[in-house]
Amino acid sequence: MNQHPIVHLEISAKNPAVSDQFYASVFGWAIEVDSKFNYHQFRTEGGPGGAFVEGEGIIPYIYTDDVDTSLARVEAAGGKTISPKMEIPGTGWFALFSDPAGNRIGLFTPMGQMG
Repeated sequence: MNQHPIVHLEISAKNPAVSDQFYASVFGWAIEVDSKFNYHQFRTEGGPGGAFVEGEGIIPYIYTDDVDTSLARVEAAGGKTISPKMEIPGTGWFALFSDPAGNRIGLFTPMGQMG
């Protein structure tokens, strides 16, 4: 795949459960909480899904066919790896990098085909 759409967003939240309730009531987003990791995920109709996480800022995750190759290209272009490729069991692989402006960006490769 030559395209690299944004496929996931992590939105900062001091209290992810409060954000769950807010966005579900205002926009009708479907919410699912992975209790093992306390990961508050949302699904939107017609757009990328994501999660509410403790932290600062918004982290977009970009689809890639190969996380390692994309990280090498990031570094060659002046970016820096923040977190190397890691597996999300049963879901896929991700990594985090910073671009030359200091923005945190994620890469994601799903298990199987993109749907």
